[in-house]
Amino acid sequence: MTAEAQSTTHRWRFFRAGGLDQVRFETAEDYRDLELLDPKLWVALACPVKGLEFDERTLALIDTDGDGRVRVPEVVNAVQWAEDHLKDLGALRQASETLPLVQINDQTPSGKTILASARQILKNLGRPEATGITLADVGDTAKIFAQTKFNGDGIIPADASADAETQKIIGEIITVLGPVADRSGKPGVSQAKTDAFFTQLTAFDAWARAGETNPDVKPLGDATVQAVDAIRTVRTKVDDFFARCRLAAFDPRSLVALNRKEEEFLVVGSKDLSFSAKEVAGFPIARIEANRALPLGEAINPAWAPGIAAFATHVVAPLLGAGRSLLSEPEWVDLKARLAPHEGWASSKPPVPVEILGLARVREILASPAQAEITRLITEDKSLEAESGAIANVERLIRYHRDLHRLLNNFVSFSDFYDPEARSTFQVGTLYLDARACELCVRVDDAGKHAALAGLAKTYLAYCDCTRTGGEKMTIAAALTDGDGDNLMVGRNGVFYDHKGRDWDATITKIVENPISIRQAFWAPYKKLIRMIEEQVAKRAAAAEAVASEKLTVAASAAANVDKVKPHEAKKIDVGTVAALGVALGAIGTAFATLAGCLTGILELPFWKASLACIGILFLVSGPSMLIAWLKLRQRNLGPILDANGWAVNGRVTVPVPLGRSLTTIAKLPPGTLPALDDKFAEPPSSWPKFLGFVVAICFVYSVLNDVGLIYRWSKGDWGNDPRKREQEEKTRKKATEPATNAAPAADAAPPVPAAAAAK
Repeated sequence: MTAEAQSTTHRWRFFRAGGLDQVRFETAEDYRDLELLDPKLWVALACPVKGLEFDERTLALIDTDGDGRVRVPEVVNAVQWAEDHLKDLGALRQASETLPLVQINDQTPSGKTILASARQILKNLGRPEATGITLADVGDTAKIFAQTKFNGDGIIPADASADAETQKIIGEIITVLGPVADRSGKPGVSQAKTDAFFTQLTAFDAWARAGETNPDVKPLGDATVQAVDAIRTVRTKVDDFFARCRLAAFDPRSLVALNRKEEEFLVVGSKDLSFSAKEVAGFPIARIEANRALPLGEAINPAWAPGIAAFATHVVAPLLGAGRSLLSEPEWVDLKARLAPHEGWASSKPPVPVEILGLARVREILASPAQAEITRLITEDKSLEAESGAIANVERLIRYHRDLHRLLNNFVSFSDFYDPEARSTFQVGTLYLDARACELCVRVDDAGKHAALAGLAKTYLAYCDCTRTGGEKMTIAAALTDGDGDNLMVGRNGVFYDHKGRDWDATITKIVENPISIRQAFWAPYKKLIRMIEEQVAKRAAAAEAVASEKLTVAASAAANVDKVKPHEAKKIDVGTVAALGVALGAIGTAFATLAGCLTGILELPFWKASLACIGILFLVSGPSMLIAWLKLRQRNLGPILDANGWAVNGRVTVPVPLGRSLTTIAKLPPGTLPALDDKFAEPPSSWPKFLGFVVAICFVYSVLNDVGLIYRWSKGDWGNDPRKREQEEKTRKKATEPATNAAPAADAAPPVPAAAAAK
């Protein structure tokens, strides 16, 4: 079934505004049957989630695909979801901040869950008797669950258990592995954290038991750790020593190189030395000789003497006997082999943070029933997951109950825009500039890109950069729909007030010029003429000044070099120049003659007709400008302004002149205010303008009365004669008696009639 056929099942009501038929939302059926409304009748087909005077969280919930734009199917789905969870869909029209609990539909499983969750929230907040719930109630989950042990999130804080030992172990899990935030805001543990903790405890305990049950791991008992550290410190240098000694036994010629050259000692000897010097530490640990044993006391590289001393004390003495001064290579290999099991066991220690608890505490925790108890608490908490998880749906239903009606009136129709008592979602505030208030202001991201499309709106737009103390910035486009644009220019400052009441400093950065009013269009040609004259006068003055300066410079130079100047012949006048001057003078003369002819024709008319002729000339000059302005004002379209912001406006949303006057208000004195009649700094009053106006008015009235013959009748008292008729007869008689001046009379023409006979 097509959308046109479906739409016949519901009788919609429309209103007409801005040249569009727009749907009304008044009953539950209007919302319920929204999917049946032909999309061609929607004013908008898409809008952005951000940048509107509308709750972004609500728009984000409607934007199910998360692409940052709300489209027709998503709006329809939001209304259908609200229908599934509200008893009366007509409640959307109220747009109330509070969702009555009785409005939640408990006849569906999801509705029952939402209702139970809403009641649980109110109970947790200490208001179980409340009959309605608001966004403020669901906005702070920490407050909702502050007094509850279990909230369905699968995370339990330490105080979820009544057992002190279990509380202590939960605290140790948080200390070792870090906390997980509970819905109440308290630090807690999850099942994953608990399992990881006890897995680490088990691994650490198993590793420790492996060292305790193998006698080879600790040949020296607790001192084995110190012995391993000592042998690890000198292992590399001792291995190097025995390797060098074997090489010296292989070829005695290598002894010099193996013990370092004399030049290297000279370099080292030229510096201030210390036992930790890098140059010294790099030398062999002892002097190299063929098959030599490692000395454990004297003749040791000073940089390694402390390490060898610790090795002899903690390794050689306990394992080979005290008093040893030399260590052979086989003995060295034996020592490494005897300590190798411990090194292997130590290197296999699992990297678990639970080690900080100590082995005794680890085994104490493993021996307790804590793991099973914590798991039981988490399971009990998760049993409330469905009920507590419905908080998100409670919030969603509250938002839809409050916001859907306004969204439809700014998406499906633009009734808020055409309602003087409301404001649309795209109107972000009011710009005060040049003694006017502009209500149609939209937020823009890039003024250049926006103006490229918004210029098609045939609307005068001023783009302003707005800033606030603290570094906040934004850009707006303000539509000026009344007044004139004479005092508007880039750099002009104003103040912008957003709908939160915050004031912003606003500076014009770009202007898209279009007609603002018919009144402005009437005076536009004369203002352009005046500006043109001013510019030409300024150019001529500048050119004259430049010529005068050049002449002064030339004159000064000539005066300074008068004795050096040679006489020369006077420059002859070019014949072409004379001809050009003649043509120019002829054109000027023709223009003046034409103008004089027009003026003569006007002056021959009665004064009142001449006055009307002058007024007609004014309208003739201003007519084209006024006609163009009238056409453009009728074409003012909101669509391009919104489309440039990411909307998809579906129709031609016009801005009629009466609406434009309401969107841009001019400064006026409050009703009942008496204007001040005195101005301390006003120009001295002149009576000439009033006097001339009075004289012109008197002359106009006199001319009209005289032309219709009333003046003659009043002055002569002769109401039977018509002076206009006599004047016409006199003109006819004079014309008949005037001789022909341009042609000779014909031979057979009748003789002229005497004047006396003609009179008879």
